[in-house]
Amino acid sequence: MNDSNWLETIGPILKHYQIEPQFVEDYGSIQKIYSNKGTFALKKISPANGTDFIRHVHFLYQKGFNRIVPIYPTMDGRYAVLHGQYLYYLMPWMTNDNRDPQSHQLFRELARLHTLSAKEITINKEERIEHYEKTIQQLDKHQEFLDGFIDVCERQAYMSPFELLFCLYYNEISQALRFSKAKFEEWYESTKENEKARMVVTHGKLSPDHFLFDERGYGYFINFENATYGSPIHDLLPFISRTLNSGPKRSDESVDLVYHYFKYFPFKDEEKLLFYSYLAYPIPIIQTVEKYYRKQRPKNEFKYVKQLQQRYWHLKNTEYVVMRMTEIEAQQQAKEAAAEQAKEGAQEQ
Repeated sequence: MNDSNWLETIGPILKHYQIEPQFVEDYGSIQKIYSNKGTFALKKISPANGTDFIRHVHFLYQKGFNRIVPIYPTMDGRYAVLHGQYLYYLMPWMTNDNRDPQSHQLFRELARLHTLSAKEITINKEERIEHYEKTIQQLDKHQEFLDGFIDVCERQAYMSPFELLFCLYYNEISQALRFSKAKFEEWYESTKENEKARMVVTHGKLSPDHFLFDERGYGYFINFENATYGSPIHDLLPFISRTLNSGPKRSDESVDLVYHYFKYFPFKDEEKLLFYSYLAYPIPIIQTVEKYYRKQRPKNEFKYVKQLQQRYWHLKNTEYVVMRMTEIEAQQQAKEAAAEQAKEGAQEQ
């Protein structure tokens, strides 16, 4: 950004803070401001997100959650400045010295955020039934598609490389889909009479890139523009799914992170069922197969085979995490049952 541009754009905004910019480095939606009062980060967001964003941050401050990079008020007390088509807010510039590469501190602070913001809300039973029926219908449609496509493949005199690979993967994709459906049905059966559900303020864009460390090693969240009230699952699920989008691996680190979070914010049984269902849902690989099926010839077999292979690795990585977690839950339940049985035996004696 040249001098005339940044002075024209940034100068009027920083006047609201009585800050005189000396130099600006452009990082896309964030500007690093060198000024007479120190170094700052100026972030621009859509005005449509601004009201909710400020409200959620204020709410978390009031609840005692201070692990958000501070937002500085203007001289007249506002927390954002509308300029042109964007809303701007000012923060200290934080040099990110990530001392927790496996995100344990991130997950601990996320659990604390969820704990401080948790509340029970009333659930409309008709809406729950509608959500259940639509989800089951969608799962069944996916199974019908998989069954239909494998029939098409097996009728070919010569399968394409993609079709051959899909036939090899078909059983495992279907197994994941059936598991997801079974856990979703368990969730519905266990909650259909419930009138309340737990909601929290979710970050909405959870990522190691959005959790910065200061020089003391304390971590702080940034990018709260997508924060909203919802299920805590909405923060965990995308994060864990992205970590599993890699080559084949047994990701005990992902299991460890989830249970590190549970240590500070334990999921209820029904929340775990829904988490397992959503995590196991093999939608990425199904979408790849659907794209291939709908694509008119000629098809780029190499591209689609590569995508299918990557989605299959994601499915298998996810399968390991889900199976490991359900195994841990079964072991914990067996221990609790044995302890209860021993207690009852001692009382009888």
